[in-house]
Amino acid sequence: MNKVVLLILFLITNTLFAQKPCEYSTNVNDSIGTYKLTKEYMVYEKKFAGNSSYIFYSLALTDGTPTLNLQLIKKSKDFMKANCFDKNSKLFLQLNNGKIVMLIHIDQENCGSLLRDSEGYDNRVLAGTFMFIKGSMEDLKSSPVNLMRIKYLTDLEDYVIQKEFKSEMNNEVYHPETYFIENLRCIDK
Repeated sequence: MNKVVLLILFLITNTLFAQKPCEYSTNVNDSIGTYKLTKEYMVYEKKFAGNSSYIFYSLALTDGTPTLNLQLIKKSKDFMKANCFDKNSKLFLQLNNGKIVMLIHIDQENCGSLLRDSEGYDNRVLAGTFMFIKGSMEDLKSSPVNLMRIKYLTDLEDYVIQKEFKSEMNNEVYHPETYFIENLRCIDK
């Protein structure tokens, strides 16, 4: 009887704490090198007064170098200012344990692109690649994120990172607070 109870407890515990498998949009290993890119994951969504903002993360491992890809999409019928990434841009992540982790943008200027859709909305798309500083991945694996600050070329913006939200865009449930805890293992060297 005790063995059956222990077996059931073991199976329940194993099921509750099992990690989901890594999902890659790209996974290449050839004579040129290796490249892994996780699928994009929504970490922020805001819809208010006809304006929408979305932020997506994906993690990449290029020949042993881990990076975070960030994509910011804004949609509006009103004027939208252009924010740019440059070599001085940074991404700050405040953790629940009080630490602040900084990621540095690669040395590539990018102001994104503006596209008009069939409904008359302007869509501004900005993508950036950020490098992890030594020790930052370990901090991100150990504590959830509650705030993100992006330093652009000429501006700063703060984004509150939620524990969980259901996207109005696709009705999927996201857990952005624990994104790094759950996904950094996918690009460990």
